[in-house]
Amino acid sequence: MKQRHSHAAAALAVLAIGTLLLAERRWPRRPRPDDDSNGDRLTTNLALGAGAMLVVSLAEQPLAGRLAARVAARRQGLAQALPGPAWLRDIAGVVLLDGATYAWHVATHRVPLLWRLHAVHHRDRTLDASTALRFHPLDMAVMVPLRLAEVRLLGVSPRALRLYSAWFFGHVLFHHANIGLKFDRALSWVVTTPGMHDIHHRADEAATDANYSSGLSLWDRLFGTFSARRPAVPIGVPGGAALPAPGLADSLALPFAAAPLASRAGSSED
Repeated sequence: MKQRHSHAAAALAVLAIGTLLLAERRWPRRPRPDDDSNGDRLTTNLALGAGAMLVVSLAEQPLAGRLAARVAARRQGLAQALPGPAWLRDIAGVVLLDGATYAWHVATHRVPLLWRLHAVHHRDRTLDASTALRFHPLDMAVMVPLRLAEVRLLGVSPRALRLYSAWFFGHVLFHHANIGLKFDRALSWVVTTPGMHDIHHRADEAATDANYSSGLSLWDRLFGTFSARRPAVPIGVPGGAALPAPGLADSLALPFAAAPLASRAGSSED
């Protein structure tokens, strides 16, 4: 049964990625830059994504899954303290995990050590669905103990964890996609949209320090980090346009560079 669910999830993931790639070609939000004509960038993003997913599949998923089973059996954590049916506690677990992901995203921009890892994601000079895969494997490794703490403290059941993981993966692909939606602004009142996340990836410090939500957009509005201002600067990080496009080796070495890239966290190290 578990293997059948895994195959179905893999098939849905391939279908979702294929649909987004077609939509990006049909309704692009931004033209691709001239230096994106070869396959180097896509190869780099896919390779980084493979490394990140390896960490998730070998460490985060099995450890968090086992912990979630114990949490649900013992009714531990915030969501499990709620009265009522199990499905209500699962919904609460998904929403709480979404809020925790927002908080972690803010931390990756404001804590210098975390920014060194997360900057690999923002060094992409084009924003599309492949950018959603562009994370340093160490970035994912650092998240493993955090995810375990979230599962325990928030009371996340195995079903809530599976639902959130599927939702998170699909939605991160969606809001990174280079798609121009006519209803983008209206939809951004509910979830993070490509237009909303486009601002977060602009090479402008104030823009990068906004629109951190990865699922529900209410977190940015609730905590005052929402912005509709789209500065007329390229995708990337401040000063990144003057640097060569980072290949796989450069991206893996970036967290260990002598000087961090500009950001709120990077500025705090100067």
